[in-house]
Amino acid sequence: MKKRIITGVSLTLIFVLIAGILLPILRPDYDGVNFNASDKTNTTDKVIKFNSEGKLKILHITDTHLNLNHKYNFDPTIWLIENACDKEKPDIVMLTGDNVVNCENAEDTKKMINALMNIFDSRGIPVAVTFGNHDSEQGSMTREELMAYYNTFSCSVSVDDGENLSGCGTYNIPVLSSDGENIKFNLWVFDSGDYDKNGKYSCVQSDQIEWYKETSDKLKAENNDEVVNSLVFQHIIVGEIYDALKKSDSWKSYSYKHLYNEDEYYMFNPENTNYGTIRETPCPGYENFGQFEAMVEKGDVLAMFTGHDHTNAFAVNHKGIDIANSLSTRYISLFHSTQCGYRVIEIDENDTSTYETRVERIFDIYDFETAKQERKSGDTATYLIALEFAFKGKIQKFATVVYGKFIESVTDREVTYAD
Repeated sequence: MKKRIITGVSLTLIFVLIAGILLPILRPDYDGVNFNASDKTNTTDKVIKFNSEGKLKILHITDTHLNLNHKYNFDPTIWLIENACDKEKPDIVMLTGDNVVNCENAEDTKKMINALMNIFDSRGIPVAVTFGNHDSEQGSMTREELMAYYNTFSCSVSVDDGENLSGCGTYNIPVLSSDGENIKFNLWVFDSGDYDKNGKYSCVQSDQIEWYKETSDKLKAENNDEVVNSLVFQHIIVGEIYDALKKSDSWKSYSYKHLYNEDEYYMFNPENTNYGTIRETPCPGYENFGQFEAMVEKGDVLAMFTGHDHTNAFAVNHKGIDIANSLSTRYISLFHSTQCGYRVIEIDENDTSTYETRVERIFDIYDFETAKQERKSGDTATYLIALEFAFKGKIQKFATVVYGKFIESVTDREVTYAD
C-alpha cells in the first residue's frame, strides 16, 4: 500500500512538472491588451458614493508585479483581473503597490500601466493607486512620474500629495451616501514607502500620521462631531501585527519567525479574533512612528488592508482594529502562485460600523468547466490559461486543505480560520 501511494505521488509530481513546462510553451502570447492610454486626466474631484442598493463593494488588488517580458506572469494576471472585475463588479478598486515592473525604458513601464489601467478604464471602475517597495526601486520613473501617468486615466481617483508629505500617494477618499447628500464613509490610502536608510522595509512616516490625525478631526467636525468610519489601504503591514499574534520561543508548523528578532516565532492567537491563514512571515517596517496607535486613538478605522506578503490572507483584531493582509494578485506559473487571488470588501451605508470581506483564490474560482467553456469559445490562449489555473489549483487546494487539517489534528490547534 505504501509503495502504491508513493508511486501515485511521484506520477502526480511528474505530471505537474510536465504541465508546468508545456502549458506555458503551448500558450501563445496574449494580444488582446490595448496599449493606448486614456487621453483624459484625473481632476482629483471624482465622487465616490454608495451604490443604488446602499452598498460599497471594494476590490483589493495588490502585488501584481506585472512584467511584460514574463508571459507566465503578464497574460494570466491580466486575465485574472479582468475576470475579477466582471465577476465582482466592484464600485472601486484599490491597488496597493508593487503594481508593475519599473523598466529602464519608461515606455515599457507605461505599456504595463496601460494594460492594467485599461481593464478598469474600459469598465468605468474607479481606481485608487498607491505604491509598494518595488515600484520605484529600479527603472527610470520616480513615484511622482508613475502617479502622474496613472492619473492620465479617467478611472483614476488617485492623488499626488506633492512635497507636503513623505512618499507619493497618501490621500483619503470620502464616500458619499447613495443619495450624494453627505459623507458616510472614508477610505484612507497611504504610501508606506520602500526602504529605510539601513535598507530595511519602510513604514508610514510621522508627517503622514500628523496629516491623518488632522484630516480625521476635520471629517469628524464636518459630521456633527461623530467619527466617520473608515478603512485603510497601504502596501506594508504595521509592526503591531506581532502584538496581535501569539509568541513562541521555538518553531512550530504554521508559526513564523519574527522578521527582525532572533528566536521569536509567531502564530495565530486562539484568544484573539482571527480570519484566514498565515503562510509566510509578516514583513512590517523596521521603524514605527505610531501610525497604528494614532488610529486607535482616533477611533475611526475598522481595518487596515495591506499586501507585500504574497501568500498571507488573514485578519487579526488588535485594539479594535483588524490588521489584514491580502493575497498577491500575481500569477508567475510557479506551483505556489496558485495561492494568488484577490480580496472583496463590502460596506452597507445603513451600518458603517462593520464590514464584510472574503478572499477569492484562483484554485477556488477556476475549474475544468471554466477551461471547457473557454475552449468552446475558440480562444486557445485563454483556454490554456484556464486549464493551467484549474489543474494546478486542484492540486494546490488538496495539498493546502489536507496539510492544514493534518496539523490541526496533530497539534490540536487551529491554523486556518474561516475568512
